[in-house]
Amino acid sequence: MDRITAERRSANMRKITSKGTKPELLVRSIVHRLGYRFRLHRSDLPGKPDLVFPSRKKVIFVHGCFWHQHTAAGCKAAHTPRSNTEYWGPKLARNVERDARIQAQLTIAGWSALTLWECELKDHAAVAQTVSAFLGSPGKN
Repeated sequence: MDRITAERRSANMRKITSKGTKPELLVRSIVHRLGYRFRLHRSDLPGKPDLVFPSRKKVIFVHGCFWHQHTAAGCKAAHTPRSNTEYWGPKLARNVERDARIQAQLTIAGWSALTLWECELKDHAAVAQTVSAFLGSPGKN
């Protein structure tokens, strides 16, 4: 049994956005400070990646651990809710399947993708190092 009313749950779910989230804004800030320039949410690419680097043919996704079911050891946010399991189990499984499908489509199209997980963003230096290793030098490219 859910602890809150259906109306309250509906209101909570409406507030969840897919663009401009705090984790995404943090990554954008780190990447910009490193000297990289990017485009946002290109709708002509599979999955509308959060950050797009067209000249490098690289994209970055910023995934929430819960919504995209992060499987790394130590990630506590990727739990499955105990209430309404008939809904949440298939819903979260579809998200994971969609992520894999998008990754494959990008690879086939010649793009490289990096996924940054919400739980990894606490260590800004590690994020900067991961992004730099993925993108290479932030020159004119």
